[in-house]
Amino acid sequence: MDAIYVGIDVSKDRLDVHVRPGGEAFAVARDGKGLEELVKRLTALSPTLIAVEATGGYEMVVTAALAAAKLPVAVVNPAQVRHFAQAIGKRAKTDPIDAAVTAHFAEATKPEPRAVPDEQAQLLSDLVARRRQIIEMIVAERQREKRAVNRRLRKSIARLIVVLEKEISSVDTDIDDLVRGSPVWREKEDLLTSVPGIGSKTARTLLAELPELGTLDRRRVASLAGVAPFTRRSGAWKGKSMIGGGRTTVRSALFICAMVAARSNSVFKTFYQRLISAGKPKMVALIALARKLLTILNAILRDKKPWQPA
Repeated sequence: MDAIYVGIDVSKDRLDVHVRPGGEAFAVARDGKGLEELVKRLTALSPTLIAVEATGGYEMVVTAALAAAKLPVAVVNPAQVRHFAQAIGKRAKTDPIDAAVTAHFAEATKPEPRAVPDEQAQLLSDLVARRRQIIEMIVAERQREKRAVNRRLRKSIARLIVVLEKEISSVDTDIDDLVRGSPVWREKEDLLTSVPGIGSKTARTLLAELPELGTLDRRRVASLAGVAPFTRRSGAWKGKSMIGGGRTTVRSALFICAMVAARSNSVFKTFYQRLISAGKPKMVALIALARKLLTILNAILRDKKPWQPA
């Protein structure tokens, strides 16, 4: 039998579905009855992979329903799908066309199915994301405060900052209760924070945004985090290796930790200085340090052994 790939375009009220090969297409409502029909029809097809575009959270109920039916589902990056559409000359954009392109993308790239997080894991991810959003709002308000010249405006901004700071304290408490209340997460957090330079905030970001940590090999986990270099070469020409893609929040957290580790952790400081002495640019050395740090964190969770300096 041919491998069957399914693409699903998710909107607020409707799901457009496309099947390859064959080109079968249909749509269902994004409600309980529609999801039931979707699962029934796709189960009958026994698909190799179902690709669902990430759509601001609307895709979660769809992926949960498919995963509960033990169907292989992967949430794919909409930007990557759009670039793929441009590469194959699909410039028109409608929901049915997007579903067809998503199915084609799944067939061509074969993204790995990802387990849908359970309710507690999803809550942790949402809380960490909310904390990040509040921090961004505080930064924005402080920038406005610097530019404001009217006294009344400055007071309004100051009041809002106070409210946001109280809210971030409340979210921190919720995250702490969730992590420390779970023996599994508590153990993982303690293992991650045993590494000098890794604080509880970073550990919780990794637990929420990179749940695969400790279960994959170093190359795959580096690719997920967006710190794996990719080569640019054509004939005799060879460009500089670059990083990209992956999970932005994880990569940002790793960079911050790498900067701290380069100053406070003797092992990482030696590694960083050796690269600088070899003529590597500071950013290249920092990326290499972030990748090394991630490799160590991955091994620590895999082996369930805390940091032990050499």
